[in-house]
Formats: sequence, structure tokens, C-alpha cells
Amino acid sequence: MTIDTSTLDRAAVRLDTAQHTASAVEQLPEGLTPADAYAVQDAVIARRLGRGERPAGLKLGFTSEAKMAQMGVSEVIVGRLTDAMRVPHGGEVALGRFIHPRVEPEIAYRIARDVTPDDDEIPVDAVAPALEIIDSRYRDFRFSLPDVIADNASSAAFVVGDWRPTGVGLGDLAVRLAVGGTVVESGSTSAILGHPDRALPALLKIARRQGMPLRAGYVVLAGGATAAAPFPPGRVEVHVDGLGAAAAVGVTG
Repeated sequence: MTIDTSTLDRAAVRLDTAQHTASAVEQLPEGLTPADAYAVQDAVIARRLGRGERPAGLKLGFTSEAKMAQMGVSEVIVGRLTDAMRVPHGGEVALGRFIHPRVEPEIAYRIARDVTPDDDEIPVDAVAPALEIIDSRYRDFRFSLPDVIADNASSAAFVVGDWRPTGVGLGDLAVRLAVGGTVVESGSTSAILGHPDRALPALLKIARRQGMPLRAGYVVLAGGATAAAPFPPGRVEVHVDGLGAAAAVGVTG
């Protein structure tokens, strides 16, 4: 890590305040490395846990080859999920909590037990369709790779549909994202690293390197199956053929 403590602290306060007050901020100083950015992310999450939030899982970003190429990276990035970010399936989302919210369809996994240093894979016991609400805290939704890592990989909230036992084939399932009853994005689960199951070893590698625990019951969001769409007031819903649906209702205020 090359970032000094004072710069780290200032960046963490800036991003935490932006998220907490729904106020956009400028990008972080140039020259930060991904390791620096994860240190900032750690500090931001520590502030939130200090206010009483509890860990709920992790999310992967840049899981499409096109997005990796665009950002010039060769591996996914990871952010954290907390209980304060969870929205019940079909529940309301106060859009005033966010700066410029967008929504994308995901596949969610549930970790079956605590992952130990001896494990060579992440044990999961259930899968579900999911929605992730993303909300970059940077002005004009513009950011570099370190910026987005520091900003918790743009994660803001998530919705998980009904869990199903593992064993469901998740390869190349049709995915549709509807906003206000109109399908605005469609794609396939194969957009997630070729197969969403590949998100798990990718997560394990980064979690171990960054010292992120993987606990029983944690939700893992494998990555967007389509491009993200703006989240206006009203109902948004993801349908994954053979798996089910997840939905939320955006409300003003």
C-alpha cells in the first residue's frame, strides 16, 4: 500500500459522507493503486459498521469481459454488503437515499458455512435471482478503477428473490430487467464471467488477498447479467428463466 494514513482517512470520510448524505463528490486524488483503494474501502466500511451496520455479504463487479477491457483490468473487483443495504423482495426503496441510482439483474449465492483457510472453494447452499442498486458517489458517475474500488464497487442496496437449493443449472439462462412493466434490458447469465459459478473462485482469490472473511449466510452477488438501467420511481423486476424473479418498488423521498 502506498497511500499515507491522512490521505486514506480523508478519502474514507469523503466517500462515507457522500453515501450518508446522498451528495456527489469529486474523484479521489490521482496515483492511488488498487491496494490503496481497498484500504479506503476498508475504512469506509469500518465507519459504517461503527454506526451499527452489520456485514451481510459481498458483491463482484466488472464481471463482463467488455467492462474489464474498458477499465483495463484482468480480474473482478469486490465490494461489501451490509444489513442496512438489504431490501425485502417486493419491498420499497427510498430513492432519496441515492445520488443517481441504477439497477442491474444479478445471480445471488448463499454461503453455507464459514470459509476456512483449508477450503479450496466457497461452499454454497442456495441460489436466487437478485437485483443490485448501484450508485457511484462520484459527480457525473465518472470514476477510475481505484475510485470505484474505494467507493465499495458502487454498491448501494440489494434485493434477493426466493432462495432455491443448489443444483439449479445457471449457465446461459435468459435474463430480463423490467422497469415500470417494460423490459429495458435483456441478456443471459453467461454474461457473468461466462458462467455465474465462476464468480465464486474469483471472489475467494480476492477475499483471501484482502483479508475479507466469508461467513455462513453471507450473500454473494455474482455480477450484472445485463447493463444497468436508471431506477426511477415505480416497480423494477428481474426475471431469470428457470430460477424466478426479484423485485423492488422505488418511491420518492
